[in-house]
Amino acid sequence: MHPPKGVLGTSDGVVKSTAMTAVSRLGEIRLSEKITAYIDGGSRGNPGPAAAGFLLKDEDNKIVAAKGFFLGETTNNIAEYTAIIKALEKAGKLAAKKITVFSDSELLVRQINGQYKVKNDNIRILFKQAVDLLNKFEDWHVQHITREKNSRADNLVNQALNLQQDVEINGAEKPTKPPVRLGVLISGGGRTLINIAEQIESGLLNAEIPLVISSRSTVAGVERAGAAGLNVKIIRTKDYPDVEQFSKRIEQELVEAGIELVIQAGWLCLWRIPPAFTNRVMNIHPALLPSFGGKGMWGHFVHEAVLAAGCKVSGCTVHFCTNEYDKGPIIVQRCCPVKDDDTPDTLAARVFEQECIAYPQAIKLFAEGRLVVEDSKVKKINSIVSSEKKIKE
Repeated sequence: MHPPKGVLGTSDGVVKSTAMTAVSRLGEIRLSEKITAYIDGGSRGNPGPAAAGFLLKDEDNKIVAAKGFFLGETTNNIAEYTAIIKALEKAGKLAAKKITVFSDSELLVRQINGQYKVKNDNIRILFKQAVDLLNKFEDWHVQHITREKNSRADNLVNQALNLQQDVEINGAEKPTKPPVRLGVLISGGGRTLINIAEQIESGLLNAEIPLVISSRSTVAGVERAGAAGLNVKIIRTKDYPDVEQFSKRIEQELVEAGIELVIQAGWLCLWRIPPAFTNRVMNIHPALLPSFGGKGMWGHFVHEAVLAAGCKVSGCTVHFCTNEYDKGPIIVQRCCPVKDDDTPDTLAARVFEQECIAYPQAIKLFAEGRLVVEDSKVKKINSIVSSEKKIKE
């Protein structure tokens, strides 16, 4: 007797749905007939420190595996081919019969599809390995997408590069700790908020956003937060007689929502941080503090000042907030070059790329209990510490 269509028969006669989880001692593996893979690879120097990454989704658009691989010194092309090979190997282990691979490397896509010849001997070996793996599937497609649509795989590559080690998130695995509850404060477009929300959705960040507070009612960030299904509260300074009442209302909303960490994401208002939230409020600044900080130094004003000073390097800083502008212990800093022909707009775009990496990294460190503040300086530790020690002054 054959099992009904859509189910899988086993040797002991038990019938299981193919959508169910097959459990082994190594963890949970979701079986899916069709897998969609997003792959990326790159090096900082070409050749230079390199990493590859992939993210696999099942037929229900759920992440079943995501991993970044630190490769040491190599080239962009080798990293790109390593990514597709690793993705195909993982999809094969998940017993997938069909696969669609998305890559932002136009060269790799054209080579795999037979439009370009592979001339490099090292790449030719990897090319053959990738094609052999693809041919094990009943049906396969390799397609090009823009880098913007491949941000999750790109994030895995950057994480592996930043940590100089492999990183892995399996969509079938449950986090070992409850997600950290974030309260996000915005005053503008909400791009940073959406970046963090996407990191959470992709499984790269063990967090949730039960509350968004906007200091303005008509900004794009409010619309974006609403479209993402987030709970948004409007708290405007002009609706309160002074900064103390304004701050108390913010604190009330944060406490009622059970917020563990406050994220200022383009927040432009001064509020008094209460003692209970000491070292529990983060901000990101579009320059390398303590330079180019202070009252009035935000957005384009910062980038204009950096260019006027003739700086050759800029970047971003994530720090714990105090009740002074752009002060407080520094958690993460990331750098980028300043080019001779930069404008405030072009520099801002390059800095924002680093912000999209730095903020999730800082949140992850907090969520894992790996930040300790001593003598007004942040120390990153490898082991997990209690939240009581984590936020001590």
